[in-house]
Amino acid sequence: MKRIDHVGLQVKDIDVSIRFYTEIIGLELKDRVQAYGIEAAFLGYGVENEAELELISGFKDGLPSEGIVHHVALSSSDIQAEWDKLKHNGVEFISQEIAIMPSGIKYFFIYGPEKEWIEFLQRPNK
Repeated sequence: MKRIDHVGLQVKDIDVSIRFYTEIIGLELKDRVQAYGIEAAFLGYGVENEAELELISGFKDGLPSEGIVHHVALSSSDIQAEWDKLKHNGVEFISQEIAIMPSGIKYFFIYGPEKEWIEFLQRPNK
């Protein structure tokens, strides 16, 4: 692992949240995608290799009462090696396979010890 890649927040209205985080907080909208039945927006300050804020809409109808943090994402340079290592160590997987977004990002999710969601992802080489 090299760094925390992003933190995902579930939101009810992605447009309202984007306006808040861009107009009030000062983040920039870096990307907005729809895939696998959800819509996501990635925001940051425009700094190279920064950790991003991911806003997620459509994942569930209701937000959990204990909070809206959906997951923490860890960046990997070899997603298959991470998958294999975690499988070998008996970690409980949420994902059934490594998924690929239209942008080329490869990712999967596991459970942490308290059932928190942890995402591993590999961005395409540029």
